[in-house]
Amino acid sequence: MKNKYIDLVEQTFDFPQEDFRVEDNELYFNDIPLMDIIKQYGTPLKISYLPKISQQIQKARRFFNVAMAKVDYKGKYFYSYCTKSSHFSFILQEVLKNDSHIETSSAFDINIVESLHKEGYLDKDRYIICNGFKRDQYLKNIERLVKNGFRNVIPVIDNIEEVDFYLENLKDYDLQLGIRIATEEEPKFMFYTSRLGIRYENIIKLYQTKLANHPKFKVKMLHFFINTGIKDTAYYWNELSKAVNLYTELKKINPDLEFLNIGGGLPIKNSLSFEYDYEYMIEEIIYQIKNTCNNAGVPEPNIFTEFGTFTVGESMAHLYTIINQKKQNDRELWNMIDSSFLTTLPDSWAINQKFLLLPINHWDKEYERVFLGGLTCDSDDYYNSEIHSNAIFLPKISQLDSPLHIGFFHTGAYQDALAGYGGIQHCLIPAPKHVLIDRKENGEFVTKLFAKEQTYKSMLKILGY
Repeated sequence: MKNKYIDLVEQTFDFPQEDFRVEDNELYFNDIPLMDIIKQYGTPLKISYLPKISQQIQKARRFFNVAMAKVDYKGKYFYSYCTKSSHFSFILQEVLKNDSHIETSSAFDINIVESLHKEGYLDKDRYIICNGFKRDQYLKNIERLVKNGFRNVIPVIDNIEEVDFYLENLKDYDLQLGIRIATEEEPKFMFYTSRLGIRYENIIKLYQTKLANHPKFKVKMLHFFINTGIKDTAYYWNELSKAVNLYTELKKINPDLEFLNIGGGLPIKNSLSFEYDYEYMIEEIIYQIKNTCNNAGVPEPNIFTEFGTFTVGESMAHLYTIINQKKQNDRELWNMIDSSFLTTLPDSWAINQKFLLLPINHWDKEYERVFLGGLTCDSDDYYNSEIHSNAIFLPKISQLDSPLHIGFFHTGAYQDALAGYGGIQHCLIPAPKHVLIDRKENGEFVTKLFAKEQTYKSMLKILGY
């Protein structure tokens, strides 16, 4: 009778997969033996597998370059990383190893750019795409970058008044500019148009009245962003078509225009059942851009993408230990983890985000349906379903002779920033250790403790004790 956990997985999914396999009833993540990591560092624990970042960047480049070659696309492809997904130094350093460019969203991002340059990771020819609504400090930091010789800073204009700052403070400097389109939101949104960017009908007017005749300024980029990401929906294709048509209109009166920034990310695996045809989507995007431009009689643009979650999401995992099981009624079993979902995976409760969940050990044991509970006293500190089902199944606690360890995978984007890394955690649950994993040239993996578990002293200091 096939009633072991590994039987459940093998009967439900195509398993093993590229980044997951089981050996001696223990899970390997990108060929990393997770039980060895747990034995060395304990739990709760965050791990970042740095080579995955480079793999994702090269994968996207391959998709776009192949798509461009298939239709004889004349433009080039530029990969940029949006720092808001994860600002950690080890993330940016790995990204920049791949000749990637940077997209910023706030004033302090510019300080990170300057630090990376000072440390030798980023040269002044790298493209710095400055997005977002810009307050005074952000604008002044952009000004400083330009005046200090960063040659490919592209402030993306988010509101018409922003232009006045550049006209006043950078009028004597060669400046490349972008304009962000205020796209229409998906029909299910509570509002119709994005709060970010310039309305379609105002973009040509903005260029003609304020920028067309400036001797130093060139509008080089049109920025298009879909909040829900690149998906095969009528909504996405309609918004892309509108953006490309606007690009052709602006290009006809502005020969300097050369970049179309198709912001909005590619999805990542959030279940063993995940399916997404990257090749088809990217080939169709490139074909539609080329076809629209050819019909309009303008050259195809160079393409920029800003991938954050796609770049860093699949590089991280959160590992926990089940420390107790509580039976609260005749049907509900609660497996209690040694941390909190509210503090370590805030998207799991804030937007009901589902992550890929698997046990680390005991794959040879029978399984049972459970709920997962965190340590805080908040009723929302739980996890009760996976994206492919309305339930969670894990090895039976009653059959185990050693603790059950579980992992949430592909958690590398946004969770640390949203949880307030290094700050006060709900119910003063400490932030877990963070371990970096890399590979030597011979393929051997190496680990490094990036951050210890948060201490009571650090929290009390923040609180004024």
